[in-house]
Amino acid sequence: MEVKTEVIDVQDQQWKEFTLVNDNGMAVSILNFGGIITKILAPDREGNLENVVIGFDNYTDYLENPGYFGALIGRVAGRIEKAQFEMNGKTYTLPQNEGAHHLHGGEPGFHKSIWTTTPFENNEEVGLTLTLHSKDGENGYPGNLDMNVTYSLTNENAFTITYEGISDHDTVLTTTNHSYFNLSGNLKSDIQDHEISLDSSRFVELDEELIPTGNILDVDGSVYDFREGRPMKDGVTSDFKQNLVANHGYDHYFLFDQDSSENAAVIDHNSGRRLSVVTDQPGVVMYTSNNLPEGLALRERESVRYLGLCLETQASPASIHHEGFPSVWLNKGEKYFTKTTFTFDTID
Repeated sequence: MEVKTEVIDVQDQQWKEFTLVNDNGMAVSILNFGGIITKILAPDREGNLENVVIGFDNYTDYLENPGYFGALIGRVAGRIEKAQFEMNGKTYTLPQNEGAHHLHGGEPGFHKSIWTTTPFENNEEVGLTLTLHSKDGENGYPGNLDMNVTYSLTNENAFTITYEGISDHDTVLTTTNHSYFNLSGNLKSDIQDHEISLDSSRFVELDEELIPTGNILDVDGSVYDFREGRPMKDGVTSDFKQNLVANHGYDHYFLFDQDSSENAAVIDHNSGRRLSVVTDQPGVVMYTSNNLPEGLALRERESVRYLGLCLETQASPASIHHEGFPSVWLNKGEKYFTKTTFTFDTID
């Protein structure tokens, strides 16, 4: 196992790209800019290593990155209604960067910050630790926040992201990674035939602006029931109102039942690749790139709708305005800690 380092010149900046490589040849490439995962090479059933995430062909395009490809998201992943919240009797106003609402921590959030990086190697894993100090008042958020994010890769093809944070003031925090997975390999096809399983019997209802209504719906009898696995395209062809709200697909928060040893799984039967997701987070936003702009210059091809699958493990920003949702509140001095593992294997 090893960590490779490359310097990337982007306009007037110098970024570093670190590539974690295990003894099987599986590799994960990460920028210190935004903690962005630019590439993941994983084997198909024949052992062929191919890229299984969306990434730009030109690194300069990550400066804008409207789709948040591969990026660390924070301070709060998801949408905060009306870009404000109340805490301890005070109203905090955040930048409105999606209509009247606040999305993915604002601009520039974690996804456009230069992180301090420390690569490491040992007998068990190779990895990269990223650290960031987010100042009190940055993008309207209270508290000086110190973040540590660790990416690690084992010889079992398990890729883990660990998030740690602490603030000197009561605040809100829920972080995630916004990689778009495509198990076909090198973006040979879209994800409509990917079979997805979720250990979830409930999901969060959205309004026309993709803001949680405060209602939690049962998946029973709907194309939101992934407990036994179903192809992603079921949501594309559905006339169910929630699929139409999401522009013919999924962009919803699913609450985990914790009834299974894995929280989510994705299979591409053509390549034989299987992705398993295990997390201590209470739920996941599953986004099927329904609104992905077409014509972006990606590493292997131009972008089209439904080209990638995001599995954004996190708590729910709906907890800011509604009761009964997994909380994003973080008390002063309280340690934020969460871990998600993505394991790649194959089926016959």
